[in-house]
Amino acid sequence: MKDKYVITLDSGTTSCRTLVVNHAGEIVASSQTEFTQHFPKSGW
Repeated sequence: MKDKYVITLDSGTTSCRTLVVNHAGEIVASSQTEFTQHFPKSGW
């Protein structure tokens, strides 16, 4: 039987996080990338 994994994505206010979890609930990979917020007007 092939290994099965769950990929989770968390897109927040300033970054996006990703986790890969195996069948035992162990985190086998993770990543985080920050991104810039853009506002059409100052104060928005």
